[in-house]
Amino acid sequence: MTRYLTLLLAPTLLVLAGCSDAPDATSDERADTPASDRQTAEGPSTQPEYTLPPEDFQAEPEAGRSLFRQNCMQCHGEDARGTDQGPPLIHRIYEPSHHPDITFHRAAALGVHQHHWEFGDMPPVAGISGEDTAHIIAWIRQEQRAVGID
Repeated sequence: MTRYLTLLLAPTLLVLAGCSDAPDATSDERADTPASDRQTAEGPSTQPEYTLPPEDFQAEPEAGRSLFRQNCMQCHGEDARGTDQGPPLIHRIYEPSHHPDITFHRAAALGVHQHHWEFGDMPPVAGISGEDTAHIIAWIRQEQRAVGID
């Protein structure tokens, strides 16, 4: 089933790749090269390969709040309302119909080229897993629903 999900999501990622570019060529190269083949100045990459959580994964919004504060708060603000470093995620631009969950996974894994706001490019989030991102997304979606963003 996981293989089926991966085959199903691969075309979606390719379509989304056309919507927003990774911030630099290095990120593009990383996306096209298996983690086991990546090299750094110090030798092979120690960054684990980013994978989507399994289909039956149950994301927990409260875990997402904590992970958000550890990994995203510096730029997006304590309650995802934005800062002078990054945009608010509790905003209609990020509603599920415009930015589905997979775009948050892609942003965490590959970074995002600036396209809606004037904050500059977002780099990939080092050390975050697909499960971590799923928890964060669950919390963001909960907060969006609380203010009427569906």
